Amino acid sequence: MAESTDLSRVSFIVMREMRRPVMALITVYAVSILGMVFIPGHEVDGKPQYLSVFHAFYFMTYTATTTGFGEIPFEFNDAQRLWAMVCLYVSVITWFYAIGSIVRLFQNPFFVRAVEERKFSRQVLRISEPYFIICGFGDTGSVLARGLSDYGVPAVFIDGDEDRIRALTLRDYRVPMPGLCADASVPKHLLEAGIRRRNCQAIVAITNNEEINLKISALARLLNPSIRIITLSKVDVFEETLANLGGEVHIVDPFKMFAKVLVTTMTHPSFYPLNNWLVRAPRVRLSDAIKPPFGKWIVCGYGRMGHEINHALVKQGMKTVVIDPHDCSEEEGIDSYIVGRTTAKTLAQAGIENAVGILAGTDDDGHNLGILLNARKLNGNLFTLVRQNRHENRIAFEASQIDMIMQPTLVTARRVLFLLVAPLLKPFFQHLLKDEPGRKEDMAKVIQQLEQKIGRRQPHLITVDIERDRCSAVAACLEEGEQVLLGDILKHPDNFNRKLDLIAFVVKSGEVISVLPPDDYRIKVGDQILFCGTGASRRLLNATLNNEYNLFYVRNGVHLPKGYFMRWYAQRQNRPVA
Repeated sequence: MAESTDLSRVSFIVMREMRRPVMALITVYAVSILGMVFIPGHEVDGKPQYLSVFHAFYFMTYTATTTGFGEIPFEFNDAQRLWAMVCLYVSVITWFYAIGSIVRLFQNPFFVRAVEERKFSRQVLRISEPYFIICGFGDTGSVLARGLSDYGVPAVFIDGDEDRIRALTLRDYRVPMPGLCADASVPKHLLEAGIRRRNCQAIVAITNNEEINLKISALARLLNPSIRIITLSKVDVFEETLANLGGEVHIVDPFKMFAKVLVTTMTHPSFYPLNNWLVRAPRVRLSDAIKPPFGKWIVCGYGRMGHEINHALVKQGMKTVVIDPHDCSEEEGIDSYIVGRTTAKTLAQAGIENAVGILAGTDDDGHNLGILLNARKLNGNLFTLVRQNRHENRIAFEASQIDMIMQPTLVTARRVLFLLVAPLLKPFFQHLLKDEPGRKEDMAKVIQQLEQKIGRRQPHLITVDIERDRCSAVAACLEEGEQVLLGDILKHPDNFNRKLDLIAFVVKSGEVISVLPPDDYRIKVGDQILFCGTGASRRLLNATLNNEYNLFYVRNGVHLPKGYFMRWYAQRQNRPVA
C-alpha cells in the first residue's frame, strides 16, 4: 500500500514537471515530420518524390543524436534542406529546454524525497525476518545499530538529519539497515517503515526530543495496538503518560538506570563487569569485580544525573555534599549544598579529604575531567565516577583510569539492545540480585560457568522461541507427543557426550519464569528460552532446533536413518542404525 502510494507521488511529480517539455517535443517533432512528408522532393520520371512518415521520423531521430547518416532514402532538394535546417534548430532548442527540465526535476526536493521514500518502502518490504523500527540515528542509534548487526537482527531507521542517514548508508552492517530522512512523528513514515507488518517486532523512539518520542509512542500504539514500544524519556510527566499507553511499553531513563547500577554494584561487586561483559564492552573481564564504597560522596553537578545519583545514595543512608553553580530549592537529604563551580577551593570546602567517592556529572566533558584531576590531587584514594557526554572523547576518559564511566548514549543503547535481543535478561538479573540466601553463590556459579565455556571469546545472547516457524524440528517432535529435554538441545550434534558452549539463563513458559533451569526441564511449544554462549554454539544450536536428524541424535545418541532402505532395515531390526 505504501509502495503504491509512493509510486503515485513519483509519477505525479514527473508528469507535472515534464508535461510542458514533453508536449513541446511532441509538437516540434509532429510539425517537423509533417513538413518533411508534405514537401515534394526531386522528380523521378516526372513525378515528385515524397518521404513516408517512417522515413521522416527516421531522419528526425538520427539527426537528433547528431549522428547524420545523410539524406535518406534519396537526396533532398533545396526546399527539403531548408525545412530540415529549420527543424534541426528548433528541435535543438526544444531538447535544451527538455534537458533543463529534467535537471530541475532531479533537483526538486519533493521529487527526491518521493523517490527516497519509495526506495525505502521497497527495502522494508524485502525484509522477511523479524526486524525493529528505530526512530533516531544519533550516537545512541549508531551504537544500537552496530549491536543489532552483530546479532544478525535487521532494523529500519528514521531520522530527520540527512547527514546521519547518509552516514547510515556508509556503514558495513551484516544485515539490511535501510534508513529514511523524515520526521518519525508523521504517521505516513511509520507506515512506510512497516509498523503494521507481522514481522515488525518493536518500535524504538530514541530521538533527542522527548516530546517527539512521546508522540511516536502514542502513534505507534494507535497504528499497531500489539507492538512493543521502547522509548527514551527523562521527564517524569512524560513517563506517566507513556506508562498509560497500554500494551508492552518500556521507558528507558539512562540516569535512573545508572543510579540503580551504582547502588547494586555496591552490594554485588560482580554485577557491573557481568553486565558490561554481556554487552561486549571492550577490555572487560568477568573477574574484574568493582565495589563502590559506602560513606561520604561529593556530587559535582546537580543536573539530571547528579539528582538521580544523589537520590540513590541518600536512599542507602549515605551522606552527600553537592557542588553546583545554581541554587537548589529541594535538597533531598543533602548533607551540604555548596553554590559555585567545582574548584580545588570548593572541593576542600566540601571536605574531600574525608570523602570516599566523587561524581563529576556535569554536561561538559572538559569540566568533568578537570574536576577529576583536582579531586585526585586532594585525595588520591577517591572512588571516581565520571559522566562522559560525547563519544569522541572516549580516548581521554579511558586514559584517565576512572573507576566507573557513565555515557548516557551508551547506557541507553545497551539497555535497548537487551530489551530487543534478550528481553528475559531482566528477570535473570532480578533473580540473581534478590536479597535472599544463596543468590551471591548463584551469581558466582554463573560467572564461573561463563568463564569456563566462553572465556575471552565474544558472548552471544540467544533468545529461542519454540515455534513451528523458528524451531521446526523441536516443534514437530513435541506435536507428535515426544519429549524434548533442555539438556538434549545443549548437546553437540556431532558428539553425544559433549555439550555446547551454552548456558540456559531463563525459560519462560506462559506466565511462569524459571531462572537457571535444570537440564531435565521438559520443553513445551510456546516456550521462550534465553541462552548465553559463543557464536559457533549458536549456529550448532540452530541446526539442532531445525534439523530432525540432529535432534534425533542428541536425544537418543544414535543417528536416524536417512534413506528409504535404511529406514526399512532399521524397522526390520527394530532398532535405529548406529
